[in-house]
Amino acid sequence: MSKIAVIISDMFEDSEYTEPVKAFKEKGHTIVHVGLKKGETVKGKKEGTDVQINLSVNDVSVNDFDALLIPGGYSPDKLRAHEEPVRFVRDFVESGKPVFAICHAPQLLITADVLKGRKITGWKSIVQDIKNAGAQFIDQKVVEDGNLVSSRHPGDLPEFIAASLAKLK
Repeated sequence: MSKIAVIISDMFEDSEYTEPVKAFKEKGHTIVHVGLKKGETVKGKKEGTDVQINLSVNDVSVNDFDALLIPGGYSPDKLRAHEEPVRFVRDFVESGKPVFAICHAPQLLITADVLKGRKITGWKSIVQDIKNAGAQFIDQKVVEDGNLVSSRHPGDLPEFIAASLAKLK
């Protein structure tokens, strides 16, 4: 089974974390929470879901994982202010391994400068940012482009989870 890194910080969108992680675990995949500081507890923005960071992004490599989940909310914006998460995400996308991005997650991909020429979707307030990064924005529930799987918002979670699980087979 796959070992999935979840790159996460405070104020993530709870359901965009809890629902995919539950589905991944039910299929036997291992989840590792990667954040700014090992041992830190980060909280979701709506439901206050607690997530303990297993490993600092400074201490991990793309080679340690089979896939990457980037939940939305304010977490991607907080993470992109730091060089290490941006580097990790850039390396992950460039590795060709699956990257699952929902809602505001493309903000981290934009800062990592990996969207030029790609097709992606995301939350409506970042459509122009996605286009400015050189990507083609597609307004649909799931957009798959190579190793990238993206969705717009929590309402797309069933399709996002199904597409993500299919990439792990």
